[in-house]
Amino acid sequence: MCLIFVFNRRKNKVKLFFRKEIGQKVNLGYADVMSTNCFRLNVKFTGRVQGVGFRWNVKDVSSGHSVTGYVKNLSDGSVEMLAEGEENEVLSFFVGVEERMLGYVTECVQLPRVGIRQFSSFEITS
Repeated sequence: MCLIFVFNRRKNKVKLFFRKEIGQKVNLGYADVMSTNCFRLNVKFTGRVQGVGFRWNVKDVSSGHSVTGYVKNLSDGSVEMLAEGEENEVLSFFVGVEERMLGYVTECVQLPRVGIRQFSSFEITS
């Protein structure tokens, strides 16, 4: 017996199947991924963080972690990042960003919280 998850990206839903035996499956229906609670970390980075590939590097680090969210430049010269997922994955991702961008960041303000999942991928926004 096993549980199979099929993700429908257009609907942001996961379809659950419970396979009793090979060839037999029972459809358990869709679960709304966006309504599940998750750990969220909002971070504001200041320093030399714009014009140095900061957002691209954050996006690259995100590919090695199970996180969703965004990174974007702010008008005051800082960069905002919001990451969501399992707490250990988000924190590991954050440490990876800090290690990659060591020397560029002079200060970062973190706001951790638990909230409703709002993203289905990690993106660079404007």
